[in-house]
Amino acid sequence: MIIRNEAEVTDAVLEVMRQTSDPRLREIMVALIKHLHGFVREVRLTEPEFRQATKLINEIGQATTDSHNEAVLMAGSLGVSTLVCLLNNGDNGATETTQNLLGPFWRMHSPRTELGGSIMRSETPGDPMFVDLVFRDTDGRPIEGLEVDIWHCSAEGLYENQEEDQAEYNLRGKFTTGADGRVWFRSIKQSGYPIPTHAVVGRLLEAQNRHPFRPAHIHVLAHKEGYKTLISQIYSDDDPKLDSDVQFGVTRALVGRFQRHDAPHPDGLAPGGWYSLSHALELEPGVSELPMPPIR
Repeated sequence: MIIRNEAEVTDAVLEVMRQTSDPRLREIMVALIKHLHGFVREVRLTEPEFRQATKLINEIGQATTDSHNEAVLMAGSLGVSTLVCLLNNGDNGATETTQNLLGPFWRMHSPRTELGGSIMRSETPGDPMFVDLVFRDTDGRPIEGLEVDIWHCSAEGLYENQEEDQAEYNLRGKFTTGADGRVWFRSIKQSGYPIPTHAVVGRLLEAQNRHPFRPAHIHVLAHKEGYKTLISQIYSDDDPKLDSDVQFGVTRALVGRFQRHDAPHPDGLAPGGWYSLSHALELEPGVSELPMPPIR
């Protein structure tokens, strides 16, 4: 089609998109063009703004490294990650779910750890924390033989790949559930933290007068054949940023009770103050597959 005016641009592009042989790709591309062109028209995007937008897209790729994923941060900061998660879980958005965001810091090959063991691989300051998680199917039955990855940041808000003082795979561990569907382990209570703001996402937050903080949380990834892989986060109920997460990740089902105890731990593993967390997580039936790690 030889285009005569702006009104014909979208029709010309849609005609090409509709020739895509793969049905799902065709559906996505047709919808993308309709909404993308509609957005350009709605905001009357100027030529300088268009050039700036393409420059920002390039910067997102350039800012991504082996230890930092700017695209994942941007998707979270716009609420896209949470929207995709909630649309695809909980019976396709019909019910509450314990699925959540993967985040930008999951690594494969965390060290195998015995139930009840510690995931501290180096000296790590912080209040002792004892976590007990139970994994059930949609009928409430415990799931045995589930492989469970756990990871979280330090009390200073840094993951081990962000801080040289932490040992490799510190505050990360891999467990297997028994017949009771449980995983329990020792660690230190993590803190909330600001997401990286050195690149495009940081400039967006500043322009919108938004804080960069995530509430304190523990990451969970659990998988076994016959179940859809569970990707989740459990958020600390005492965090002041719980209702203003910069990544829009907090859902009601994933606010955990991090209970403070001032007496010594009954097993003698903490002489003074310590925290406990008990939480239940649910896996839906489906295909077990691991996501692509955001960092190496």
